[in-house]
Amino acid sequence: MRFPRIILGAVFAALLVPAHAEPALAQSSESVRGAITAEDEEGERVPVEGVEIVVSTTDGAEVGTVVTDAEGTYSLELPGPGEYQATLVQESLPEDTQLRDPERDTLTFNIGPGQSRPLLFPLGESEERGSRFFTRALQLFVEGVKFGLIIAISAVGLSLIFGTTGLVNFAHGELVTFGAIAAWIVNVLLGIPLIPAAIIALIIGGIFGGLNDLLLWRPLRRRGAGLIAMLVISIGLSLFLRYLYLYQFGGRTRPYGQYAVQRAIDIGPILIAPKDLISIAIALAVLLGIGLLLQRTKIGKAMRAVADNKDLAESSGINAERVVLFVWVFGGALAALGGIMLGLAEQVSWLMGFQLLLLMFAGVILGGLGTAYGALVGSLVVGIFIQMSTLFISPELKNVGALLVLIVILIIRPQGILGQAERVG
Repeated sequence: MRFPRIILGAVFAALLVPAHAEPALAQSSESVRGAITAEDEEGERVPVEGVEIVVSTTDGAEVGTVVTDAEGTYSLELPGPGEYQATLVQESLPEDTQLRDPERDTLTFNIGPGQSRPLLFPLGESEERGSRFFTRALQLFVEGVKFGLIIAISAVGLSLIFGTTGLVNFAHGELVTFGAIAAWIVNVLLGIPLIPAAIIALIIGGIFGGLNDLLLWRPLRRRGAGLIAMLVISIGLSLFLRYLYLYQFGGRTRPYGQYAVQRAIDIGPILIAPKDLISIAIALAVLLGIGLLLQRTKIGKAMRAVADNKDLAESSGINAERVVLFVWVFGGALAALGGIMLGLAEQVSWLMGFQLLLLMFAGVILGGLGTAYGALVGSLVVGIFIQMSTLFISPELKNVGALLVLIVILIIRPQGILGQAERVG
C-alpha cells in the first residue's frame, strides 16, 4: 500500500509547489507544429521531407519559415499570442505530390497564450468541390463524435451529482482540469508512462471528488444549506481551484510525455490519429459500462432510487449519504478521464475544464437534467453540431451555434431530449 500513497502524496505535493518555480517550464511559448505525409504506391502513409511552410501575421509580416524533417514533422516558435497565417509552398512538394485541396495552401489561425497548435495540410489527389465538401463534412462528423464523447464522459458525473443531490456544481470543470494535471504530473514529473499514469490519475481524481463531498458538501447538507447558497459556493470553489491551478501549473499548455504527436492514418476519406481511435473506443466502453452499472448492479439501482426520491429511498433502507459519496467518487474519476482524453487530444491547460464546463451544461440540459443517458445523448449532439457548424461559420463562433441550438430545442421541449415533463403547482 505504500507505493500508491507515495504517488498520491507526490501529486498533491506537486500541486502545492508552483510548476513555474522550474525555470525550464516557466517560459510561456506559443508555436505551430504538424506532420506532412503522403500516400506511397502501396497505399501507406510516408513522411515527406523538405516541405517549406511560411508563417506570417495577418498583415503580411513574415514570422518565420520551417522545413519538414526526415520524419515529415515541423515546429516553429511564434513571437506571442495573436492571429497568424501559415502557407505551404507548393513548389517545395516532391514531384507527383500535391495538396488534396490546392486552394487550401494558406491557413489562418489564432494562437492563445502558451498554446501549441497543430496545422493540417492533407496531401493526395485533388477532389471536385462537391466531393471535398462531403469529405470535410465526414471528417468533421468523426471529430464531433470524438469531442462529444469527451464532453459526455465529463458530464455524466455532473448529471449524476445533480440527480442525487440537486446541486448544480459549477466547480465540476475544475475536476476535469485536476484529472488532466494529475496525469501530467505522474507522467512527466514522476516519469511514469502515460497509460499507468492515467490509471493512477483516475484513482486520484476519484479520491479528490470524494474529498469534495466529505469536507465541503456533506457538512453543508447537514447544516441545511439551501441549493442556491450551495450553487454560489460552487462558483467560489471553481474560482479558487482555477486560479490555484494557474499559480501552481502556470499559464502555458503542456503535452503529455507520450502520444503528443502522431501520424494520422487513412480510413477511407477520413484522416484520424491512432490515439483518437483509442480514445473513442475507451469512451464507448466506459459509457456502456456506466449503462450496465446503472441497470444491473445494486449500487446503480440505489443511485437511480436516490435520484428519483431520496426520502423514499432512505425509508426503503438505502444509505443515501453513502450513495451520494459514491456518486462524487465516481463523478470525480469520470471527470478525470474526460480531462485526460481532452489533454491527449489537445494539451493540458489550467483553463481546460472551465472552457468545457459550458458545453457540459449544454449537453446535460439538452439531454435532460439528472439522467446519465440524457447527458450522453445531449453531449453527442452538442459535440457533433459544434464541429460540423464550422462548415458554414467561423470556427471562433462554433460554441455560440451550439448554444443557439440548445435554446431552440429547449423552447420546443423544455425537459430536454430524455427528460420527463413535470407538473408544476
